[in-house]
Amino acid sequence: MSLEVAFTLLVAAVAVERVAELVVSNRNAEWSLSQGGVESGRGHYPFMVVLHTGLLLGALVEVWVRRPEPTAALSWTMLALVVASQGLRWWCIRTLGRQWNTRVIVVPGAPRVVGGPYRWIPHPNYVAVVVEGFALPLVGGAWITALVFTVLNAGLLATRIRAEDAALARLTQGVHA
Repeated sequence: MSLEVAFTLLVAAVAVERVAELVVSNRNAEWSLSQGGVESGRGHYPFMVVLHTGLLLGALVEVWVRRPEPTAALSWTMLALVVASQGLRWWCIRTLGRQWNTRVIVVPGAPRVVGGPYRWIPHPNYVAVVVEGFALPLVGGAWITALVFTVLNAGLLATRIRAEDAALARLTQGVHA
């Protein structure tokens, strides 16, 4: 199997995972809103959707057009990081439970979750996003996509983390592990 075909299958698997995330996210967002949840940071959300879609499409186009030849060591190392980032992302989703979604929706009075990976870092899901954002394209040698996504994502995350931190600061109850 050629690198291009194998890489396309990997990106397709990640795309299917993203659809699964959106199903969970939409269900959880509906629940949060039904509990009086307040959404913040709506303005950056469409850019986030476009950027993440662009990551998948850009990596595919770059691999099929440029036909890079990454070393096996690079491809396998980056694949391990992609798998690890997926594991971290789903650990975050499981830890936050109904409070997790792809938007910034906070239910007033809900406890702030500080268990799981949140015990060590405040935004572990964004660690997963950053790692996946450079590692996935590099599995196929798509360094241009990795670079462009990383730079644009840094700006997006600066905005998103400010919005999320401000929303979380409004939580009035204690914490829960």
